[in-house]
Amino acid sequence: MLQNLHVKNLALIDETEVDFGPGLNILTGETGAGKSILMGSVGLALGGRYSADMLRNGASSGLVELTFSIEDDKIRKKLQEMDIFPEDDMITLSRRLMEGRSISRINGETVSMSALREAASMLIDIHGQHDNQTLLNRKNHLALLDLFAGDEVRPVKEHMAEVYHTYQEISRRLEDSSLDDVSRSKELSLAEFEVNEIEEAALTVGEDEELELTYRRMTESRKVTEAVAETYRYTAEDSAANASDCLSRAIRVFQEISDFDESSSQLYSQLLDADSLLNDFNRELSEYAKSFEFSAEEFKETEDRLNLINHLKAKYGKTVSDILAYCIEKKQRIEELNDYDVFIKNLEKQKEQARKEADAVSEELHAIREKYALLFADEITTQMRELNFLDTRLEMRITDTGRYGVSGRDEAEFYIALNPGEPLRSLANIASGGELSRIMLAIKTVLADEEDTPTLIFDEIDAGISGITADRVGEKLQLIGKSRQVICITHLPQIAAAADVHFLIEKNAHGNSVSTRIERLDHESSIRELARILGGSKITENILESAREMKELAKSDR
Repeated sequence: MLQNLHVKNLALIDETEVDFGPGLNILTGETGAGKSILMGSVGLALGGRYSADMLRNGASSGLVELTFSIEDDKIRKKLQEMDIFPEDDMITLSRRLMEGRSISRINGETVSMSALREAASMLIDIHGQHDNQTLLNRKNHLALLDLFAGDEVRPVKEHMAEVYHTYQEISRRLEDSSLDDVSRSKELSLAEFEVNEIEEAALTVGEDEELELTYRRMTESRKVTEAVAETYRYTAEDSAANASDCLSRAIRVFQEISDFDESSSQLYSQLLDADSLLNDFNRELSEYAKSFEFSAEEFKETEDRLNLINHLKAKYGKTVSDILAYCIEKKQRIEELNDYDVFIKNLEKQKEQARKEADAVSEELHAIREKYALLFADEITTQMRELNFLDTRLEMRITDTGRYGVSGRDEAEFYIALNPGEPLRSLANIASGGELSRIMLAIKTVLADEEDTPTLIFDEIDAGISGITADRVGEKLQLIGKSRQVICITHLPQIAAAADVHFLIEKNAHGNSVSTRIERLDHESSIRELARILGGSKITENILESAREMKELAKSDR
């Protein structure tokens, strides 16, 4: 759910912050107060189009931040798949706006615009007269139907996606394998050469790493052997100053007093231990020195072997494992090319089997959709009638295109007749912006328990309506608000009265500047705002009483 909106230096907004609540959040205010600017800022934070003239006069940059609480485990998992991890179950989407460019961030980390939009699409859905592309694009109608069909269609769609990808892969292999005799002969010769080259190398996994370590020891052996030799001179070689001889002399001298008392005995014992440790060190140092004794022949063999492996890596894979896997793949290809006719027939047989399975699953999907299309259209029509579309007829038509896709072969489209006697026509061709908003509201009401998006915003949903229709719109928004958060801008008291949380947006003048602010209203303030919408500048006791009654009626309908 959207917890907080923070806007700074955008159009009329100097700086404002809004803490939204659960259920139905209503925003009202005078025309021109900045309601659309506030909702527009939400769109900007979600990746909407930005231009420098959107900034407040005199400001070099602007900022929009949206903070969401993540309560749904499905959404949390999807965000984690994008490497986005909520902090204390909260996530903040922000966009800093500057002249000519903008910077998008999620939880303070800079992200691409596409990542911002993808994350936002899981959290919030905006619907206004200019944002109902879901209904205008018939490709989305099938997705709405499948959402309505729910658990019955979901596993079949997942099966369809698997079958389709299998069919596509086999078709691609068959197309790529269609060769004439000359091309087949060339490919066979090249594959045999590559397999021979790899097999002659007799590679073993991990060999390259061992060789590289050995080669590095060889190339750096001079430096190491010089250091080892000098260390050995100081600790063991014949020299007046080597540590071993000096320690032996010290033992001989100290031995004469080792029995004097307990302390001298302990010191003598420590001296013997030091001599033993030094002897062990000298033996290990000598063995270590021998490990750096390489002949010129060994060095050349190592270098040549490494060059061969690196040559094969450049041609066949980044690692020895990749090269060996490539060799296995080419051996399989050689078998296919040597028995080419049988190979092609097997592929064709696999393709036909995959096509039959795709047909069967597509038909199963089609049958489910046909069944639910009738129910879906009936339920939407019922909700539309309650929104004062009294004589509307709505159908969802399913068409088998004959073309496979991850969702089968179907296309779906809403057809509607808004008035009696009119023929059914494509929804996108006849509905106005206001009608589309109410139709979308009807669909959202039907799908209230099916959708995952936790926050819905309805802007300008009251365009061209009043009276009973406005009452019905308020009731539908209330109903949706029971299962998810709804944020709505309205000019109508019937809709505003239904608010769980009511905000007032005002425009204030300060000298030569004008700014917009937003205030969360308590119960009495909400009634006064309803009275203002009802009565305009002159608010009488009768108007206040009407506002109070309207609020009480809306509350009693819940």
